[in-house]
Amino acid sequence: MPPADYKARPTTDFAREGLFNVLNNEYEFEGLTVIDLFGGTGAISFEFASRGAAMVHCIEMSPENASFIRSTASKFSLKNVNVVRHNVFDFLEICRVKADLVFADPPYSLEGLDTLPDRVFAKDILNDGCYFILEHPDSYSFAEHPYFVKEKRYANVHFSFFEKR
Repeated sequence: MPPADYKARPTTDFAREGLFNVLNNEYEFEGLTVIDLFGGTGAISFEFASRGAAMVHCIEMSPENASFIRSTASKFSLKNVNVVRHNVFDFLEICRVKADLVFADPPYSLEGLDTLPDRVFAKDILNDGCYFILEHPDSYSFAEHPYFVKEKRYANVHFSFFEKR
């Protein structure tokens, strides 16, 4: 559990449970390579890691948050969580990892949030037939994006799914 003054907006338990119910029906988690952009509390990374992902690269810019994620992963012996302290936009420029799933939960007020799908697909970091999932508020709609597949909503949390074809 992060400290009370932790600076991140974690995905709600309700939304995270809904997301993993969807993914559980479409993915075998064993052996996956996952990139979690905007790691925050690390909850999404830990969920993937505990379900058998081979490697979860958790990208988090805040030194305090990255340290918390590292210590929590160590506490729970999650050796398959690799915390990378980096700005997500800069990380995407240098990333050489090919992932089976990329998840992004940016701050809802992030400038450039709407550009994330294009940036992820432009860098070719996703394996064919795999998802990029973007968590966002209802003020965004990605239904017209060429790689958009579906949107799932859990209260005020929206997940847009994009697939590399």
